[in-house]
Amino acid sequence: MYSLLLAVIYLIFISLGLPDSLIGSAWPVMHLELDVSMSYMGVLTIVIAAGTIVSSLNSDRLTKRFGVAVVVVASIFLSAVSLIGYSLSTHFWMLCLWALPYGLAAGAIDAAINNYVALHYKSSHMSWLHCFWGVGVSISPYIMSFALLNNMGWNSGFRFVSYIQVVLAFIVLANVSLFKKVSAMQCASVDVAVENIEIKFKDIIQIKGVKLTLFTFFCYCALESTAGIWASSYLVEVRGVEAEIAARYASYFFIGITFGRFISGFIADKFGDNFMIGLGEAIILIGCVMLFIQPISLFGLIVIGVGCAPIYPAIIHSTPANFGQQFSQSIIGVEMASAYTGVIFAPAIFGLIADWFSMSLYPVFLLCVAVLMLISSYVFKRQR
Repeated sequence: MYSLLLAVIYLIFISLGLPDSLIGSAWPVMHLELDVSMSYMGVLTIVIAAGTIVSSLNSDRLTKRFGVAVVVVASIFLSAVSLIGYSLSTHFWMLCLWALPYGLAAGAIDAAINNYVALHYKSSHMSWLHCFWGVGVSISPYIMSFALLNNMGWNSGFRFVSYIQVVLAFIVLANVSLFKKVSAMQCASVDVAVENIEIKFKDIIQIKGVKLTLFTFFCYCALESTAGIWASSYLVEVRGVEAEIAARYASYFFIGITFGRFISGFIADKFGDNFMIGLGEAIILIGCVMLFIQPISLFGLIVIGVGCAPIYPAIIHSTPANFGQQFSQSIIGVEMASAYTGVIFAPAIFGLIADWFSMSLYPVFLLCVAVLMLISSYVFKRQR
């Protein structure tokens, strides 16, 4: 039963990743057809992230009232409806309208399922599950490419992925009972049923160590999003790399994350979450330094991706152990909100830095954020 549910959760993580790179892969065509600037992509990102923050902060309330399975199924269906809405959009404001429910769906799934896995499965499974998110992110650009190359338009690409989401939602719906059965089996095996306690935000941040964890998570997602979004521009404008090669190495950053999470799954249980976080931070620092060195700067992005791989899963998986299972859903929801706050602001802040000063500050910015993340997690470990 554990294995069957795990397979379903793998599909959920693929579902979570599928839409994430879809807009980006279609945007070069979309913005021309919609007659808007390329920069409008940033507006969509902010709307999606805002929706994600709202649903993440309310995930504990939703999960406690309806259950993990119901929240996940409803969110996948909402994601599918949002993608259909994208496919029918003829103006930019319509995209913004559908971006909000998509963000709400993504945040609800992310917080609910991450907490469930953290409570019921080993650290290795958390790494492999987030690896499957990378699989979903990698698949959708190929789907969009297929639609564009066959002259079906970007609208068809969104529809294709929405159909996949509906199928995945029905698969999860057919296995809803597994979530409760696995939870009941685990509680029976230890003769203890841990009740999920809903606590307010002001009380969450007063728990010792939560602020440091939130800041660490903020720094991680700030680094990951900034590294991914601005990689091509840095390689072209500063390193003089051809645009095609730069785009390829920028994509290798995400491949590095996916591959790194696959490898992390084999060692996470042996070394523990804290070690995996520290290891990832050390590798990120090495990758940031490599960006300063001309002959190996291209490979620095891959190394940073590999370093990023274990940090997100390890922080999430360690939350019940660090702060108590009864509070984990509430805290993970706030962690998701903190993460997406970093996604919203960090790339925009670096964009201003690059505009006002120089794009050459890209590795400096990433190194500074990496150092702040390292200091924050180190202080947290000392407190624990």
